[in-house]
Amino acid sequence: MSNGGSRPSRMPAGRRAGFISGIAAYLMWGFLPLYLALTKPAGAVEVIAHRIIWSALICLILIGLTRSWTAFGRPWRRPRDISRLALAGVLLTINWLVFVWAIFNGQLVEAALGYFINPLVSVVLGVVFLGERLRPAQWLAVVTATSAVVVMSLALGRWPWVALALALSFGFYGYIEKLVGGNTAAVVSLSVETLVVLPTAVGYVIWLMAAGQSTFPSLGWGHNLVLAGLGVATAAPLLAFNAAARRLPLSVLGFLQYLCPVLQFLTGLMVFHEPMSPARWFGFAAVWVALVVLSADAVHHARSARSS
Repeated sequence: MSNGGSRPSRMPAGRRAGFISGIAAYLMWGFLPLYLALTKPAGAVEVIAHRIIWSALICLILIGLTRSWTAFGRPWRRPRDISRLALAGVLLTINWLVFVWAIFNGQLVEAALGYFINPLVSVVLGVVFLGERLRPAQWLAVVTATSAVVVMSLALGRWPWVALALALSFGFYGYIEKLVGGNTAAVVSLSVETLVVLPTAVGYVIWLMAAGQSTFPSLGWGHNLVLAGLGVATAAPLLAFNAAARRLPLSVLGFLQYLCPVLQFLTGLMVFHEPMSPARWFGFAAVWVALVVLSADAVHHARSARSS
């Protein structure tokens, strides 16, 4: 009797830390559009360039404070790890750029749809790259979400490219983080990912300054501090996500991710007052049904596995 009562508290420390890190990451991402909206005097590409520059600086400071220079140098001597982290850095940059563009152009609701679709992308990636087999309920969820995207595209007269770009780029990013696994600490992997694209970001900012088109530092200290704060606003949730990705299955990460698009959806609807057409409502409703089916199947499968 005492053994049965103590089981719920026996979650492994690593998984418990991953769960907490995942919740923290998705809460920060959920409210991130409110911060990014403050940078709007700058263009989306300029904002991304500053995100990269200041994030790299924050990461290097953290490596120095934690005396992790040995660990930082290790991936550079592993061709497979460095190539994976470099690809992750490119995918992350694409994800950031599309997301900021969506906020600046009144497409945050569609961006939220992309992050709702992302758990389903993770399921498909598991099938394609990890040889996993889909259960009937998982097939139903994937088909339902795919049908929603097709119907929404036909009704709107265009593909919801913002949603698809965000779902695919971040889905592949999470998959690569899973491949890197425990070989690289979170702060080290994020440092490498940002340093890979840092020369391009610095070059772009220098070009903007030379052309007289940069908002940094011309718009004053308030704007400059907001841009510099992108380092913390970017590094904090990513470090939390990287820590969670190394400790939790992709299915659990996908479940936790629901928190982020819910907050983004509500922000787009209630704060930015973006319109919701009937086609959009239908698409969201279908995707939500798919996620309910996927979640219920995951819970049932986990319970069956524990029972057996």
